[in-house]
Amino acid sequence: MTDHECRRALEPARIAHFIRDGFVRIDNAFSRDLADAARAIMWRDLPCREHDPATWTRPVIRLPGYSDAPFRDAINTAVLHAAFDQIVGPGRWRPRRDIGTLPVRFPHPDDPGDAGWHVDVSFPDEDCDPNETSDFSAWRVNITSRGRALLLLFLFSDVGENDAPTRIRVGSHLQMARYLEPAGEAGRARMELDGMGADCPIALATGPAGTVYICHPFLVHAAQKHRGTWPRFLVQPCLHLAEPYRLERADGDYSPVEIAIRIALERA
Repeated sequence: MTDHECRRALEPARIAHFIRDGFVRIDNAFSRDLADAARAIMWRDLPCREHDPATWTRPVIRLPGYSDAPFRDAINTAVLHAAFDQIVGPGRWRPRRDIGTLPVRFPHPDDPGDAGWHVDVSFPDEDCDPNETSDFSAWRVNITSRGRALLLLFLFSDVGENDAPTRIRVGSHLQMARYLEPAGEAGRARMELDGMGADCPIALATGPAGTVYICHPFLVHAAQKHRGTWPRFLVQPCLHLAEPYRLERADGDYSPVEIAIRIALERA
């Protein structure tokens, strides 16, 4: 990839697609070698054996965040940094050194228990216990997506339609923005979003290992049961903001994330 291509990972039509639909897919965002190395680390830590399906006794197992080289390198490729600059804005996001919690989904007849439609929350309620870091039930999301620049979907294994791909309600980020606006800076928590974007088309986050979906932070999405034959390795790390999103800028230098929100609120 040339320096120019690194600086502009996404063509204008793809930026427009992100604004309208709430996500854009980047193929070969990181190499298959990195994906293979990362999966080897995860298999090492899973309480089951890779080539023994009889040991795959749970529909989903969550692994802690990793900062090992293949994960760190996968989230910091030149093409992804260039895309983050285009979608969030240069200097407005913070690089990650770890990949975040990783749910591994297995072929299994049971419901995984976590397949509801939702958006990812990004900051704690003022009444949250600061010592409790695993309970996100009272966390919130607000109209400027405090604390979260993007939702990212990293495919560390090949994911087909039967392999529990993340479901995406296309364009739901616009409805979500209108839902969040009345709550102001305080935002909303404990949201029931089964009906949010129910009239939107559904896209599936499929693709070969190394694919990344860059998603608007308000995009409504959901997990699903694994109906395939091989475990699915997909992680959705948060990209953090270096400065808050702003819906009013004197210089008019709005990012595509901000433009989408402004369109939803009829400010653009």
